[in-house]
Formats: sequence, structure tokens, C-alpha cells
Amino acid sequence: MKPHDSRALWIGGLIVACLLSWAGGVRAEPLPRDSREAAVFRGGLVFANYCVTCHGINADGNGRAARLYDPRPANLRTTDKNDAYLGLIVKMGGQALGRSPFMPPWGAELTEEQMRDIVAYVRSLNLRADATP
Repeated sequence: MKPHDSRALWIGGLIVACLLSWAGGVRAEPLPRDSREAAVFRGGLVFANYCVTCHGINADGNGRAARLYDPRPANLRTTDKNDAYLGLIVKMGGQALGRSPFMPPWGAELTEEQMRDIVAYVRSLNLRADATP
């Protein structure tokens, strides 16, 4: 195992541990598939695979690749964008919406459910009190 592989495993384990902690720990019964909690959990896994490099483990725009971009990736913890807009950015990419051309379009790679789950995850981290749930 290469050193960067073990770091990726450690980060992945940390994310899963955080998600389990956030969701109330290990449950005896599974989450209902259509529950918000299940969407947030799945969204966290997708975020860890596709978004964390730029947006960071805390979704604050400080991922390890963030310094390579100008403008820097968005701080998703304080975004004032509504769910529909966040979904469009994930699906179509930043450039299609007049934002950063470095935000790739994920619509051809992710399913509709995965994109909705990412939005649910980001919304669960959002610190703005007036953000649209």
C-alpha cells in the first residue's frame, strides 16, 4: 500500500465515523431509504468521493486542491444558495451557471439520486440559519 493510499483510507474512515456520529451512531435497524437521514448519509459518501479534494473534508472550500484554483472552491457551510441551485451546479458545473469554470459538471457521472443526496448532505452542514431547508 502506498502512503497516499493509507491516507485516503484514513480520511474515508474519518468521514464514515463522522457520518455515523452525526446520524446517532450505529443503529440496530437500517434507515428508511427515503428518509432525510439516509439521503444525508449517502450524500456524505458521494461528497467524500467527488467533492472533498476541492471543497475539503469540512466543505469549507479548503480542500487540498483548493489553492490551485482562482476563484477558490465555494465554502458550502455558509452558502446562501437554495437546493435547486446547488443541484444545478452539481449537475451542470460552475461554468454553465456563470460561476467557476473549475467546478466540473457531474450530471453525466452521478445519478439523479446521488446529486440530490449531495445537496441533502451540503444542506445538513450549512451553518446559515436562513438557508432554505
